[in-house]
Amino acid sequence: MDTTIIINPATDEKVAEYNRISVETAKDKIATANNAFQIWKKEPMVNRAKLMHKLADVLDKNKEEYAQLATREMGKTIGQSRKEIEKCAWICRYYADNTKDLLANETVKTEASKSYVTFQPIGVVLAVMPWNFPFYQVIRFAAPALMAGNTGVLKHASNVQGCAFAIEDAFRKAGFPEGAFTNLNLSAKYVKDVIEDKNIVAVTLTGSDPAGRSVASIAGQNLKKSVMELGGSDAYVILDDADIDKATDLATLGRLQNNGQTCIAAKRFVVLEAIYDEFLASYIKKMKAAKMGEPTDETSYYGPMARKDLRDELHEQVQKTIAQGGKLVLGGVIPDRIGAYYPATILADLKPGMEGFDNELFGPVASVIKAKDEQEAIALANNSQFGLGSGVITSNPERGEKVALQLEAGSSFVNKLVASDPRLPFGGIKNSGYGRELSGYGIREFVNTKSIWID
Repeated sequence: MDTTIIINPATDEKVAEYNRISVETAKDKIATANNAFQIWKKEPMVNRAKLMHKLADVLDKNKEEYAQLATREMGKTIGQSRKEIEKCAWICRYYADNTKDLLANETVKTEASKSYVTFQPIGVVLAVMPWNFPFYQVIRFAAPALMAGNTGVLKHASNVQGCAFAIEDAFRKAGFPEGAFTNLNLSAKYVKDVIEDKNIVAVTLTGSDPAGRSVASIAGQNLKKSVMELGGSDAYVILDDADIDKATDLATLGRLQNNGQTCIAAKRFVVLEAIYDEFLASYIKKMKAAKMGEPTDETSYYGPMARKDLRDELHEQVQKTIAQGGKLVLGGVIPDRIGAYYPATILADLKPGMEGFDNELFGPVASVIKAKDEQEAIALANNSQFGLGSGVITSNPERGEKVALQLEAGSSFVNKLVASDPRLPFGGIKNSGYGRELSGYGIREFVNTKSIWID
């Protein structure tokens, strides 16, 4: 029997083992999801909303259990795990309360006696999800998809299968019908078979650029709608009027939250020459002071990476950047301890062509880049294959807004780290993917936008 083994990245201990299902069993579960869709799509919106509110209540009630599970499986600090569950409940309540308006018919004046646009569910949506936010990534897709009247099946990352089954159980506890949301503990090699299944109508993926290209290609070949939320190498422009203390506080949190494993995390800091040295000195001090420790320790600022192979790949990227001329000013040494730990690391004086400038560093490593003026800073920030998030730090919000509008990304935040919010669309451009999640834009990705004409 093929199994999924879960290893605690903080202790290297085996914490769970799950039997994987066959592709035939997966197809049976997808057929059940399609049968559920035939009933669920007719369920009045008010009834869907009641169940989504119950799901939020289940998440709240079991917050500590779910948070401990996420921390045990992928290593995020316990405080951040709790916040993740709270955010999931917020998203559920947002869509429960707002879907009626977000999907309301839109009247269009034409020569007809009556014409309008309506938004109808389309069927079973497959979600291929990553491990870094094991609850949130799933709820971000599932809440709007199910509130719109679709059903969902999940192919989650293998190292967070406990979280995947916990989410499936949460939907069951909330009273959703059997098949409305289903976890498929399936080997990644069968994703193609699942996408090609006749009952799957659309695919959403959050993950790496290579994974996105593969899944999008299969979906495209089968003429199935897809949404891709891929990697990012988010640039933050630090203007010369910025408060250095505030800027380095944001930079520290931006690089170490979720142990540095966030697609929209601040990764490249483009600092104007006039304050570059002062920024770097303050940043080194704060990153050095941040406590790396057991993720269950409430005082730990950050914990281990999710897996040792990922930690080792990150270290190789750091070494490559140094070999290319980047300056290591903090960290960069794998600690002699149990677990997939990597220290807070800063690479300075980076330039285009270096690994730490061109590619995503998915861990607690920051890239600091010097720019002679504002326009060069914007050009350096936009010199990227990615375009997920971006930011500006300045004491002048109007100036920050002007810069933000010139940054090539799906989001640009001024004086705040980029964060997803159910009220705002979330997604990227370039190699960061396409389509949007969250808000009204996200819920309309997986509906039939249908024109009605009555003469």
